Amino acid sequence: MSRSVRTRPEGSGQALSEAYDTALLDLDGVVYAGGSAIVHAVESLATAREGGMRLAYVTNNALRTPDVVAAHLTELGIPAEAGDVITSAQAVARLLAEQVPQGARVLVIGGEGLRVALRERGLVPVESADDDPVAVVQGYGGPELPWGRFAEASYAVARGLPWFASNTDLTIPSGRGIAPGNGAAVEVVRIATGAEPQVAGKPLPPMHRETILRTGAKRPLVVGDRLDTDIEGAFNGEVDSLLVLTGVTDGARLLAAPPRHRPTYVDADLRGMLTGQPEVVGAGGGFRCGGWTATAGDGELELAGEGGALDGLRALCAAAWTAAGDGACELDGGKALARLGL
Repeated sequence: MSRSVRTRPEGSGQALSEAYDTALLDLDGVVYAGGSAIVHAVESLATAREGGMRLAYVTNNALRTPDVVAAHLTELGIPAEAGDVITSAQAVARLLAEQVPQGARVLVIGGEGLRVALRERGLVPVESADDDPVAVVQGYGGPELPWGRFAEASYAVARGLPWFASNTDLTIPSGRGIAPGNGAAVEVVRIATGAEPQVAGKPLPPMHRETILRTGAKRPLVVGDRLDTDIEGAFNGEVDSLLVLTGVTDGARLLAAPPRHRPTYVDADLRGMLTGQPEVVGAGGGFRCGGWTATAGDGELELAGEGGALDGLRALCAAAWTAAGDGACELDGGKALARLGL
């Protein structure tokens, strides 16, 4: 059965923290940025947790172990335990363990998070293509990962060993700017071998399956800042999502989103978990939210009225997504977004 195409953000009469039992939270750009908590994150998460919502932290970064991530969150004032953290290393370790024998040797190109996840699945990490591995797994290994590690992976993959990747994010944020991510490292091995890895991380189903298995969520809400990982992951998992505007997604990207990148809800930051969400309703030939009405005009999106910027953005989403149907909106939303200060 084909799923319907989302043409507007949804409303909710309940606070999202009451309507959903578990929040599956991305970390960088949602909970923290550059090692510091994002504004309103600490208090919003505390309120959601006190109200009975389970909080799970879901990251594509395979370098750090869940213990290390939980300790970092706790230092920021967000109490967390290792069991609250789900990583792409855990997802790829499960995917791999389902295809190789217990106790098998696996060539690891990555960091400690990947090695720990493999050992938890009863697999044995090795360092060389000559150590008789039965598979290769690649995850982010940090900026100091030696170039020779990519050659080691290439030797093994070229011999026909199955190749797995924790994720294929091309970039990763750092305190100094945007740096190459695991996807860039995967491309090195792909170019050298012509092979294709099996990938576990967001937005692909193995990562969503890992989060559900580990949290037991019955009605999860994915909370993220990236359309192509967090929101697409929710789409693939057929669960609802909240996009927060504290990370990489801006208004223009949101208006141009194809169906798989359209969130269920849109809000400024994690305070959006604690409230209901306003309805976007049809209004003549356009869409109204709060005091704003948005329409798809001749080559551009038009906005009339006044009110809160987020209400205007939600109305614009409805106009853009409806006009685009099952594609990406090509109408110019620049003037409308400028009116909202976005």
